[in-house]
Order: sequence, then structure tokens, then C-alpha cells
Amino acid sequence: MTKEQWAADLARSINPANIKLDESLQAYTMTKLGGKADLFILPETEQEAAAVIRYAYTNNIPLLMLGNGSNMVVRDGGLRGIVVTFTHLDEIRITGDHVYAQSGALIKDVSKLAAAASLTGFEFACGIPGSIGGAMAMNAGAYGGEIKDIIISSKVLTKEGELMTLTKEELELGYRQSIIAKKGYYVLSSEFQLAKGVQEEIDAKIADLTYQRESKQPLEYPSAGSVFKRPPGHFAGKLIQDCGLQGQGVGGAEVSTKHAGFIINKGNATATDYIETIRMVQRVVKEKFGVDLETEVKIVGDEVNK
Repeated sequence: MTKEQWAADLARSINPANIKLDESLQAYTMTKLGGKADLFILPETEQEAAAVIRYAYTNNIPLLMLGNGSNMVVRDGGLRGIVVTFTHLDEIRITGDHVYAQSGALIKDVSKLAAAASLTGFEFACGIPGSIGGAMAMNAGAYGGEIKDIIISSKVLTKEGELMTLTKEELELGYRQSIIAKKGYYVLSSEFQLAKGVQEEIDAKIADLTYQRESKQPLEYPSAGSVFKRPPGHFAGKLIQDCGLQGQGVGGAEVSTKHAGFIINKGNATATDYIETIRMVQRVVKEKFGVDLETEVKIVGDEVNK
């Protein structure tokens, strides 16, 4: 089947306006890099989301969940098959001290709404740029907090399109890992348990964390966020800094002079520049300190010549 046939088939169960052929992914990634997707789909309901996943599975079509594009680098040759994002599934609902959020809701928006309701426990996420779905997959965390501290359960779809609800224990959340990532599940929604707090203390904590983030991270440039996982016994940013790599890079990509753990797109980078800069950093850190830096960001897609 052709991608045009996929689009025609899916238009029977999904709003055709949300089905895009040969769509550039640069507008959907935080790095502002990447080639085109054969077929790009933005489901508006959980039923539509399930229909896409089942269709891809049934017809053996490669399927990639893009999320908010904050933790991913798409190669310049783009992605074959179907790329789906749940950004339209963004409902957030607060009942008592429970917070319900769909997969496409931004985690920082959930954090801020929880704070506005005088709920504490989600402040750590006030500056994380990803979606709830991505946060669940990698057990996102910052400033001493992480998703596993507050999660109750997640509703997911399997690769076959089967609906499941996973408890906190079944999610197997660890450092930047989960059963979601291991099994390739697709998150539809999650429920969190918070606690009533003192509004002034919540506001002060969020203000402090926002200041720390804005003063230390290169938010003025497109980037994939923190590129590397924390190696045991070390901090990735410190190793990179001690190698003198800040300000260095390939083409339009550069190790940030503000935070060595970030690689920025100065405005004219290609995905190849970005990836080659990652590899350069890994090579130099390995040569100098004998430490293997593992990427936290996912690198996906085809090279240009494929």
C-alpha cells in the first residue's frame, strides 16, 4: 500500500484535516530539526488514537509516537510510515487531591494548574517541556522530584491497540525508564495523587525552580533539552565542561556555553550537525575520563541519502 492509501483508509475514522502527507517535522520538534514524515496524524479523541495504532499494527506499518518533540532528534531524511502525536488529547481535570491529565497535556501546564489548586507534589515539573505521555515513558524528573513519586495509574494502548490500565507498580518506573518504554505502549492518560499544600509555599517553590531553570538553561535556543543520562558517579554536564567542550560543535549545533548538558541549534543547524555534535561529545568524554555518556534523547529517522 502507498502512503496515499493509508491516508484514505484512516480518513474514514479520523478527521481528514488532521491527516498530513509528507509533513515536515521541524515545527513539531523542540530542536526545530528533522525531515518529513510519510504520514503525520493528530488524533482528536482516544478512539481515534486507538484506530491509528490498530491500523498501523494490522497493516505492518512503522509507527512512531512523537509526543511534544522535546526529547527527540529526527534525522534529516525524516521518518517512514506513520508519525502520530497526541497533542490534541490535552484535557486536565482536578478532583480533590487527584489530577487527571491526557497524554498530550504539557507536564508544565499540569504542574501549574495543580499549584493554582493549592496542591503540592508536582512543583518539580513546572519547567519540564514535554508532554504527560513522554513524561510517563521516561519517568521524567527534576529538582529532586519525579513522576513515580505521584503517579497512581496510566491508561495505555499496546502496540496491537489493546487498552490497559497500569498501576504504579505495573508501570515499573525507574531512572528514565518504564514498562511503557520497554514494551512500546502508548499513553492515553494518567492520574496523579497530590496533597493539599500552603499556597504561598507552593508559589515560592515554583518561582525558585523557574528562576533556577531560566538562569542556568539555554532556553533562548532550540534544543532537545538535557542530552545525556547521568552516568553513575558523575554528572554529564560537569564531565563535558571539564573537557572544555562548551561553545564547540559541528555546523550550526553547539554545546551550550550556559549549560554543558545541552546542545543547541544556533538557527542554521541540521539534524546531522546535532547528532555529530552528540557523537563528538561522547568521544571526547570517553577519551578523557573513560566514561560512556548514554543519550537521554532518542535519535530516530533516516539519513538524507536513504
